[in-house]
Amino acid sequence: MIHYDTIIKNGNVVLEDSVQSLDIGITDGTISSLQESITASADKIYDAEGNYIFPGMIDVHVHFDEPGREDWEGFTTGSRMLAAAGGTTFFDMPLNGIPSTTTTEALLEKAAIGKEKSIIDFGLWGGLVPGNESHIADLAAHGVIGFKAFLSPTGNKEFEAADDMTLLRGMKEIAKTGKLLALHAESGPIIQYLTEQTTRQKDITADDYAATRPIQAETEAVERAIHYAEVTGCPLHFVHISSTRAVELIEQAKSRGMDVSVETCAHYLLFSHGDLAKKGAVAKCAPPLRDVDEQQKLIQKVKESQFDMISSDHSPCPASLKDRSLNLLEVWGGISGGQFTLLTMIELALTFDIPFAKVAALTACRPAERFKLTRKGKITIGNDADLAIVDLNQPFHVSADTFHAKHKISLYMNHTFPCTIAATFSRGSLVFRNNDFPASQSRGTWMQTENKPSIV
Repeated sequence: MIHYDTIIKNGNVVLEDSVQSLDIGITDGTISSLQESITASADKIYDAEGNYIFPGMIDVHVHFDEPGREDWEGFTTGSRMLAAAGGTTFFDMPLNGIPSTTTTEALLEKAAIGKEKSIIDFGLWGGLVPGNESHIADLAAHGVIGFKAFLSPTGNKEFEAADDMTLLRGMKEIAKTGKLLALHAESGPIIQYLTEQTTRQKDITADDYAATRPIQAETEAVERAIHYAEVTGCPLHFVHISSTRAVELIEQAKSRGMDVSVETCAHYLLFSHGDLAKKGAVAKCAPPLRDVDEQQKLIQKVKESQFDMISSDHSPCPASLKDRSLNLLEVWGGISGGQFTLLTMIELALTFDIPFAKVAALTACRPAERFKLTRKGKITIGNDADLAIVDLNQPFHVSADTFHAKHKISLYMNHTFPCTIAATFSRGSLVFRNNDFPASQSRGTWMQTENKPSIV
């Protein structure tokens, strides 16, 4: 007689192209049955009556800053926060930790910390910085998800921006490994020139900060990187793209058959430049939030499927680095918001009539496909039982009590979403429920990739 470890009953399951009322049977951390009604026995029953079940979110872009800066955010608080977001897998970026993940030794040190502390699965990015091109092959062999480089100053002395020759040489080495290069695509020279002009002023406004990082800085860097990729054959992934002009350049590259993908972040879709003007330091990011017209255009690009995935770019810091007494050129330029990506996308789906299947594609399916996580991203038999259960009848108010990051400083603070993450299952284990974490926690697995990233 069939017996399951867990049965999730009565949920509205978000599949690739539809939403269906199904029961989910889970055995050994894997989805083993999808039926209209499962009548078999199970060790545990979860009643999801009236709730929607999404594939667990895969956030390909977070900064957990450990080792070295765990006081900013670490794997313990960061992974709990993502579990509260309906997240079941994340990729940690190579900068902000000390040391940065630019050598195999640093990679293995970070992986050991992740395996000890993370309650959900994780992957690790390697870095491309001046002087570490010789480390790329070994980092790839040890299973980094891909590599990350900056085309503009990083604000981090441990992880320098890549000059043009570093970029070209690094791209050539990355292409040999079958991995991809993720790029923070803003033009360093444009930003440095405009910032030099602005620092002469006494009072720096939100308008002044935004003017130092215009859309032209993003499009110049995107176009240059695409040309370099054509020369070197390196697959690309553009992170946190904030302008439709940049999206269109990337679409043109795709139409020529280039291996390139693009993400934007939830905060570019939910907020605008007016929020920077109103809230100040907590809303500073790079690229900056754009005006309302650009924000609406980005949402349209989401509807038109011109983004491959949505990430959080969760980039937290201590309160001292977001001090409102500092001018906007001095405060830390990151948004702390990893808990709110899926909630944001569901809010936008309800507001702009975006199918839930598209939300699932952007937050789970497409990231899994791009990075060859073959058992993740879809609710289907044989996949890991990574599930986010969403209650559309229960609003979620962001407060210090409900935000699970280390520091309760966020652009999202006091925002009310029209839905709540009721529970999260990671490989069949209940890791989050009703704003709490079960006392007995499973540990996440380090997702090391070997295969070539897919062509999007």
